[in-house]
Amino acid sequence: MTTPSGREAWISKCRKAEEYGYDVIGVADHLGKPAPFPAIVLAAAATERVRVCTFVLNTSFYNPVLLARDVATTDQLTDGRLDLGLGTGYVKAEFAAAGLAFSGPSKRLNHLEATISGLRTCFANAEPRPVQQPGPPLLLGGERDRMLTLAAREADIVGLVGMTSTPEGRLARIATPSELKERVDFVRTHAGERMDRIELNLLVQKVIVTNDRKGAFEQLLPHTPGNMIDELAEAPILLVGSVEQIADQVLGLREQFGFSYIMVLEPEMDDFAAVIERLR
Repeated sequence: MTTPSGREAWISKCRKAEEYGYDVIGVADHLGKPAPFPAIVLAAAATERVRVCTFVLNTSFYNPVLLARDVATTDQLTDGRLDLGLGTGYVKAEFAAAGLAFSGPSKRLNHLEATISGLRTCFANAEPRPVQQPGPPLLLGGERDRMLTLAAREADIVGLVGMTSTPEGRLARIATPSELKERVDFVRTHAGERMDRIELNLLVQKVIVTNDRKGAFEQLLPHTPGNMIDELAEAPILLVGSVEQIADQVLGLREQFGFSYIMVLEPEMDDFAAVIERLR
């Protein structure tokens, strides 16, 4: 979620999410937005049961040793309710604003791998140490082979994005069910015996509660230039229809692909709450 200006507004939003039945509150890591660690510490303090998640940290901005201190302290202050989502960073303008070089994907992935190794060393040998041992559940995700190979090898939670993007990070096309299944199968193959211990995560890009599915997809079509309307109607990351239809789609994501950790964007928080109620 996006943290609003003001303490009370953020507390109210987090408590509303918990009342709706959400299990996780995620906070992104972008310049121009509030810092994720203070936001999730306050989110945990304002709630009772929801987990909190960095979704996801731009590890290119962090020194692994200093990041380990922040992660361990945050896990302590949230009573062990932290999921640690890590990414490489992809917004070139943010690197420029921070005065950092925007390296190619390979170098950013190298830094992510080194960060994971460094965090684990610090969690085992340095103070402060996280409540969750050997560390908070690690969430890694993406779409391309090397990132998903790393996630399959290292992560507790593997996130799939359900779409392809250009090298600059812009949307190229939304994945069809067969395309998403290929990515899930890729993770399963590279995870091997670890797969039984991995939870699959999917970030849903749009939730539209409506009785006019066709009309909704027609409105989305101009924003997805790489897709035809029949592909949008089947796209796993677009949940469109009545509450009952969307609930069936969510169950289908679990049965067809194995997703049990579904995330929706903040603008859809209210609408998806009815789906949560229906599912439960």
